[in-house]
Amino acid sequence: MRMERSSELFEAFLKCPTKCWLQSRGEACEGNAYAQWVKGQNESYRAEGMRRLQATVPEGDRVIAPATENLKGAKWRLAVDVVVQAPAPASSSSVSLPERTAGGIPGLGQPEDEKPALRPQPDPWMLASRLHAVERVAPEGRGKPTQFIPIRFIYRNKLTRDDRLLVAFDALVLSESLGRDTSLAKISHGDDHATLMVKTAGLLGEVRKLAVKMAEMLAGDSPPDIVLNRHCGECEFREQCRQKAFEKDDLSLLANMTAKERKKFRNKGIFTVTQLSYTFRPRRRPKRMRAKRDKYYHSLKALAIREKKVHIVGNPELKIEGTLVYLDVEGLPDRDFYYLVGIRVGNGESAVQHSFWADTVADEGRLWRQFLAILETAENPVVLHYGSFEKTFWRRMCQRHGEPPVGSKPAKAIDSAINLVSFAYAQIYFPTYSNQLKEIAS
Repeated sequence: MRMERSSELFEAFLKCPTKCWLQSRGEACEGNAYAQWVKGQNESYRAEGMRRLQATVPEGDRVIAPATENLKGAKWRLAVDVVVQAPAPASSSSVSLPERTAGGIPGLGQPEDEKPALRPQPDPWMLASRLHAVERVAPEGRGKPTQFIPIRFIYRNKLTRDDRLLVAFDALVLSESLGRDTSLAKISHGDDHATLMVKTAGLLGEVRKLAVKMAEMLAGDSPPDIVLNRHCGECEFREQCRQKAFEKDDLSLLANMTAKERKKFRNKGIFTVTQLSYTFRPRRRPKRMRAKRDKYYHSLKALAIREKKVHIVGNPELKIEGTLVYLDVEGLPDRDFYYLVGIRVGNGESAVQHSFWADTVADEGRLWRQFLAILETAENPVVLHYGSFEKTFWRRMCQRHGEPPVGSKPAKAIDSAINLVSFAYAQIYFPTYSNQLKEIAS
């Protein structure tokens, strides 16, 4: 049986092996509004990008969905919607998979000399990709080969390494299909349809290794272990994965725990949050260390969750002298555009709330000046915020629209602003899996 590994599966594998597995099995998903929005954005941006690109090439020099049997003999300059496939490259087609035992685990409980030998896959697996576009560049001199450059459209303004790996995957499939190197690829992205040239030579080795790992995983009968990660928030399988993680009481529920730390705990036989909670042991700190903040204890976080209690380490004290100014900023990180500043000045019944909106990038300067004006009118303002997003906001606003005068109330308030996340970290352990404000507030 020939197994195709499409670029869609490869893209999913870069984000999460479990997502790749579920997609390959055609699993139904409960949906995710954000995931659907992203999908729609990508599709509309790709269609618009293909239309714009075709408009730059005479009609006789462009084709749609050409046959790929003889790409080398093509005469067109631009092709869109090109489906290519090829056997896996030689470096990965020799992947060996272990014989399966009756129990599904190779060699378990068998003497060394009786364990089954590794065998090659009986049939080659295929690489496949649906290229958004391919540019054909005629050779500059006699004896030089024609160059084929895959093009991918991505709606986001900011690109990630995964985007480069994905277009390198396109280049790899095209290269194997043509039987020649594809050293360049292009990414058209963002509001301005900027073009990034990607040299694929430095990425192909990593792409091949990742493709082999994906093939080995998908060739198996059991799914990979569910590990919640940052991609979960935009994944269509979020709810079912999270439900399974809760059923298993999996360590990946603890948002602050890294993969390296999870592996370390699992090597010790600790696989669940409940198990981890029983490992916490309060320790008396030496006098010379009491002035310093203690390290973060995942086990104490697990204990807080199991007991449903807030645990406090030491005697954290937050001294505030002045007028409280609670700050919350909303923006589009992909565009570095901030559209809303929410401010609450004072406490209790005397508190006053303000909301400043920016409909366009041009309105951002006005929003910034309104914020500074509020700080100017407050008596000894003390800014409180939750997380580093607000800190990034005022740093960029100072760069774009000017800093407040040195020594002014706004300047002092910004310089001495208090991040409540940093204050609570390793000192206050809430019975929540993360320190996200919405989760703690609930």
